[in-house]
Amino acid sequence: MTGRAAIALLATWLTLPVATAPLHAQRDLTELRDRAEHGDPTAQFNLARQYLTGTGVPRDDQEAVRWYRLAAEQGHAGAQHSLGMRYDTGSGVVEDDAEAARWYRLAADQGHWEAQFRLGRLYAEGAVVSLNTKDTGAGIDANTEGRAQANAEAEAEAVRWYRLAADQGHAEAQYGLGQLYFNGRGVRMDRAEAARWVERAAAQGHATAQITLASMYETGAGVAADASLAFRWYRLAAIQGDPSAQVTLGYLYDTGDGVAEDDAEAVRWIRRAADQGTAEGEFALGNMFMGGRGVPQDPIEAIRWMRLAAEHGFARAQFNLGMSYDTGTGVERNSAEAARWFERAAQQGETSAQLNIGVMYANGEGVPQDLVSAHLWLTLAAAGSGGAARAGALEGRDTVAQQLSPGQLADAERRAREWTPAPEP
Repeated sequence: MTGRAAIALLATWLTLPVATAPLHAQRDLTELRDRAEHGDPTAQFNLARQYLTGTGVPRDDQEAVRWYRLAAEQGHAGAQHSLGMRYDTGSGVVEDDAEAARWYRLAADQGHWEAQFRLGRLYAEGAVVSLNTKDTGAGIDANTEGRAQANAEAEAEAVRWYRLAADQGHAEAQYGLGQLYFNGRGVRMDRAEAARWVERAAAQGHATAQITLASMYETGAGVAADASLAFRWYRLAAIQGDPSAQVTLGYLYDTGDGVAEDDAEAVRWIRRAADQGTAEGEFALGNMFMGGRGVPQDPIEAIRWMRLAAEHGFARAQFNLGMSYDTGTGVERNSAEAARWFERAAQQGETSAQLNIGVMYANGEGVPQDLVSAHLWLTLAAAGSGGAARAGALEGRDTVAQQLSPGQLADAERRAREWTPAPEP
């Protein structure tokens, strides 16, 4: 055999597996479908998963539901759980919490821990009522007593199913059970027991549980207060990338609470949160640049980060940005911009911003003078403040009131009564 022929033959051998691999996959799919069509519940379950993911077949949620249902009706726990999820999320079927709970229950009764957790969560969220709740025909919402009974029974069911999953080591269920103990829902309030379950979830790496446990150590809720342990659990959540934990860890380094004070380390953690685009991280980093803590003082860089947080709807950042425009710190002084940011923060309930925009409306500074709006904002600022700030807001409001007609005063007072905070999305 010539060298060229040998090379050609070798090339053919090397390409054969590539060419035949799809044939093997097709044959496997044909065999799987054949077994599914002959009633094998495991094959039906696996075929449903292929339709759900589009593996070897076109992705088809409705076809996935059909095969899940066939397996579920034969008692396949995994299929029952998966069918419950389809009803829970409205994937391939019309969303239906009661139907989701029915299928979760069938799987949960077989010990399926994820179904137990999801069933518990439906009860905890009030999406379904206990099967023991009697509906007289008028509906359980017909009276307060009926609603209270339904809620109590649903919360007790949540405890039961969470506990079954938690006892099997399901971290999310352990955390959920801890929350129910902490708030006394479906079980007698027991903060120590809450801490025990939350710590079990935290030890498995559940970031929200780690943050919650850190907060409990910070405040002494259910555990002895311990700043160093609070720091430890915040740090574990921060390492996992949780931005709220990263910001909190930065604050702890900044203040030296539970750890040696280290402004450079504070900035490092806060920046990690800010780089994820979280408003709280951007706000905190802006403050570090404004104060020159852990970084060289840089008002322009501070304003850049503060503006990002403000544009993300963070009320305290909006107030700070308003103050910068009001005083000309890091930006050119601009009363109209100051008023715009103060009002955005005020609309979200930021009391200091309500006071400032109230004064600006009273004086016509940065905005056209509007004494009715001034009275509204000063009234709200007084209601949300204490001490000297409250006294100043009341004095300003009373001064404005003397300049209003009875009709204008009534309008301002009505607007204050009806006002509710409007958080930005």
